[in-house]
Amino acid sequence: MENFYHRPVLLEETVAGLDLKENGVYFDGTLGGGGHSSEILKRMPTARLVATDRDPEAIAAAEERLSPFAGRFQIYRDNFKNFEEVLQRAGVGKLDGFLLDLGISSHQIDDRERGFSYLADEAPLDMRMDKSGGLSARDVVNGYPEERLKEILKEYGEERYAGYIAKKIAARRADKPIETCGELKAIVESSYPAKERTPACARQTFQAIRIEVNGELDGLGECVKNLLGRLKTGGRGCVITFHSLEDRIVKQAFRELSTGCDCPKYFPVCVCGKKKTIEEITKKPLVATEEERRENPRSKSAKLRIARKCE
Repeated sequence: MENFYHRPVLLEETVAGLDLKENGVYFDGTLGGGGHSSEILKRMPTARLVATDRDPEAIAAAEERLSPFAGRFQIYRDNFKNFEEVLQRAGVGKLDGFLLDLGISSHQIDDRERGFSYLADEAPLDMRMDKSGGLSARDVVNGYPEERLKEILKEYGEERYAGYIAKKIAARRADKPIETCGELKAIVESSYPAKERTPACARQTFQAIRIEVNGELDGLGECVKNLLGRLKTGGRGCVITFHSLEDRIVKQAFRELSTGCDCPKYFPVCVCGKKKTIEEITKKPLVATEEERRENPRSKSAKLRIARKCE
């Protein structure tokens, strides 16, 4: 599927972080166009891969890209948060490594019909990673109560003018439904003080609505912890995030599992029995090099955290 493209971010850092092993079994929960997965299979000829993605266009493109490695990979159209069921279907027990690239693909952003970008004025408000059904951005914008919209914009978009934007959305949709990305962008821009209006001021609103539509943060922390628990001793988990909300959740999950005894310091001996189960390989997240940022501006906000299973 040649018209689908996605440049994987932090490719070298991620593949190195997985510390690939002979006959290793790896899980790519966010397959996209298959960029990271193809490198895993290419660099370790004895590796096996199980992958998930919700976007059928991405899966079709990845199947084509991974075709030279036929027999060594299985792809499932599913949410990575359902990995337990997916791995059971694939006949996989413990993992040698997993990868989650939590960003959306370049193809999804640039495909005007997907409605992800505030730059695509005529695009319909959609933002679904799986277009086959479920809640769309149009449903959220036109159907959510004003107060709930405000909460979403504030929590998921960290939008300073969430209240003003939600109020203007409610007023506009009372006359007629808001249908396109351009209409929503215009509402957001009109909610900003004139001196702060820029082409990018709608970015946080679009991010917030996209997160709500796809449930991106729902259960993310528990999923990361459970995936880390599925690793073999010495196995690696790599998670790439693109905004502070995701990174905060992943950081907390890593910290919780990399911390041992949490008894009060004045206790003479440990009574909780808690032991750390992972080691954080990256005390601070890895970020894209200057060269990668120049070649792929979308890598600028990417952060990679890596952990190793201790037991």
